[in-house]
Amino acid sequence: MPESQESTHHVRPFVYDTLHSKALHFSICEVQSSMRLRDPDALDLEYTRMMMGFLLFMAEPQNITMIGLGGGSLAKFCYRHLPQTRILVVEINPHVIALRDEFHIPSDDDRFSVVRADGAQYVRTSASACDILMVDGYDSEGLPQSLCSQRFYDDGCALLRPGGIMVVNLQSSHEHYAIHLDRIRRSFGDSVLVVDDKDGCNSIVFARKGLGFEQIRQSAYFSPSWTAFQADRGRHFSGIVDGVSA
Repeated sequence: MPESQESTHHVRPFVYDTLHSKALHFSICEVQSSMRLRDPDALDLEYTRMMMGFLLFMAEPQNITMIGLGGGSLAKFCYRHLPQTRILVVEINPHVIALRDEFHIPSDDDRFSVVRADGAQYVRTSASACDILMVDGYDSEGLPQSLCSQRFYDDGCALLRPGGIMVVNLQSSHEHYAIHLDRIRRSFGDSVLVVDDKDGCNSIVFARKGLGFEQIRQSAYFSPSWTAFQADRGRHFSGIVDGVSA
């Protein structure tokens, strides 16, 4: 099917501008991504800051695979603060990718690329293992079934290198939230940590391949990536630290 015809199967998002921010929406009721105009690389939404909690356990990953581009908040932040890390973003919706310049998403280069592909299929078939797999692939109808199936989480675990971490954004109020969480635990065993945001809207799930979360890598606190991140955002990781020490 020609790309122009195939693109009609995907909902076209819209951009909502204010004096201080720019947001990506599929509907006016829900914000998919938000960008501060004065600091385009900042993480404006709390759940995105929480997803960066993997730095507590792996301060300098060799490569990161992201499922879902949105407004590129996570991609931009990682590109800026993890200069030695290769970042691959998989996005299925061509209309989302078409807005990358509006949200100041970097151009493809030797360590950053955005590819148009089905995230579940990519995770299933990719031969390129990764250290971090970030899953935030919501569309106009929410989280696609293909990105929360048992097979997807099994495939995600298989894609990770030993000690690698899958980070998943789940909606706490979703009717199948408990089922999705159980599937992750089936794939990763006891190496799963769940952290809720302060509003109870999102749960960030950290699932580690072959290793538990009993000890935080102390070197993370002194790495350049963590130092750059810690100053005004460390408070968002209190729940993660509490979960590890519990």
